[in-house]
Amino acid sequence: MNPFIWLILEIVSIYRYVLIGTIILSWLLALDILNYRNNFVRQADEILHRLTDPVLEPIRRILPALGGFDFSPIVFFLILGFIERYIRRYLL
Repeated sequence: MNPFIWLILEIVSIYRYVLIGTIILSWLLALDILNYRNNFVRQADEILHRLTDPVLEPIRRILPALGGFDFSPIVFFLILGFIERYIRRYLL
């Protein structure tokens, strides 16, 4: 396997975990299980949002929030899956 293709696939995989972390942290903050006044929680939230907001904001502009739910992570998961399948099928 080409090392550059392997690197791209690993980055996609890692980014999925970052996206899952962002989703879980937002749920924990919304349900008031974690407190935003905690310095560690605030820093983790800021780091995760800095990593995910650049790719989720264009999706949020196109996709309206339905009933207060943010579906942009689901759309981006589909995009990541498409990228991964494309790379595995056509570039390998």
